[in-house]
Amino acid sequence: MNPIFQGVLTIVIGVGGCIAYFYLSNFILDRFIFPAKGKDPGKNINRANQVRPWLFMFPAVFALGLYLAYPVVGSFWRSLYNRSGDEFIGFGNYANLFASDEFQTAFFNNILWILFVPAASTFLGLLAAQLTDKLRWGNIAKSLIFMPMAISFVGASLIWKFVYAVDEDIGLINAVRDSFGMEPLDVLQIPFWNNFFLMVILIWIQTGFAMVILSAALRGIPEETIEAAIIDGANPFQLFFKIMVPQIMGTIVVVWTTITVLVLKVFDIVYTMTGGNFGTDILPSYMMSFMFRDDGRATAVAFVIMIVVLPVMIWNIRQARKELR
Repeated sequence: MNPIFQGVLTIVIGVGGCIAYFYLSNFILDRFIFPAKGKDPGKNINRANQVRPWLFMFPAVFALGLYLAYPVVGSFWRSLYNRSGDEFIGFGNYANLFASDEFQTAFFNNILWILFVPAASTFLGLLAAQLTDKLRWGNIAKSLIFMPMAISFVGASLIWKFVYAVDEDIGLINAVRDSFGMEPLDVLQIPFWNNFFLMVILIWIQTGFAMVILSAALRGIPEETIEAAIIDGANPFQLFFKIMVPQIMGTIVVVWTTITVLVLKVFDIVYTMTGGNFGTDILPSYMMSFMFRDDGRATAVAFVIMIVVLPVMIWNIRQARKELR
């Protein structure tokens, strides 16, 4: 089938199906279930109005249940079986995970990523947002800082792989070391510290995102408060940290938690740069290492990741609701 015709047909069927569903469901509700006639038509109308919102919500609830709730329950149930999926072993996969040194290393590395990447990205984004707003060519600077956001994680990793290359003719770090007469060094094989060299890549990408959001928040601060602080004798540091930052704290929290959730899902950078070797595994890359050879353990890791992400998401939702009140 021609792709253009297939796309048009999909749109027609999708839109037509939605219109038909809403029309027929309301028709059946008003004509057969709670008809506006009989001894007490007003009561039926009220009942129909109470049911009607659920008719509109049903497609979204059904889709969420089918594509979100069902996979979560299915993944958890699958994690309770052995590698081949034919023997129920309960929480055996979880017990093996937490007893594994590789899993403990991946979990510890994930904690490092959660602590370092969101904090550094948000701080650098806030700093860039404030400084670029004071420059004449600030928009050009913002464009350059935001540009890494347009690059895929794999593409960004390949760029930084050249930066970290051992060859001093290619690698920037080893070129600097060579200029001082130092021996070449593979920074990706340095235990513990190699994790931070990988984090730099994600920070480089996410700083632009944080800068754009926080720049908009800074511009939304009322000029009256800034002018009042200046009149009261506040210096630039006091003005920024005691007047401006507290007023955009809600936005900072949203940016922070958004990057945190992203960190818990990233595996591209580790997979491309080191493949999880040299003690750089994180939970998503550790899960991928079992994906095609031990499905039970892979789904157990996926469920652990979901449990780790869940509190961050709940806290983020609560903060967003506080902002709306």
